[in-house]
Amino acid sequence: MFNHIFVGTNDIDAARKFYDATMGVLGYGGHPLPHGTVYPSESGSFIVAKPANGEAATCMNGFTLGFKAKSYAEVDAWHAAGLANGGTDAGEPGFRAQSPGNMYGAYLRDPDGHKICAFTANVGPKE
Repeated sequence: MFNHIFVGTNDIDAARKFYDATMGVLGYGGHPLPHGTVYPSESGSFIVAKPANGEAATCMNGFTLGFKAKSYAEVDAWHAAGLANGGTDAGEPGFRAQSPGNMYGAYLRDPDGHKICAFTANVGPKE
């Protein structure tokens, strides 16, 4: 669906700690870059690094980056990993009536303030 998504960071170490934990839960390993980290997948790459223009990174209001999760438990683990590694809660795990099919997901803000989420297409009652 995409080639890559790039979000800026002002603190490579804090971003790497947070994303190594949250992306690891989803099954993606990071590869360090001199200016950040890349998390490759079959459908594209997610990159967290210092902006190429040398200016400070800022988060965007109204922007949310959504990651696919395989199960309710993976969404829960992803959210917990983010909170334990420098993220802040932006929506605890649960069903989202406003999402297509009342999907199950969770939201976090990374150490730089970017809003990210993980959702599963899993259906049925949460066990």
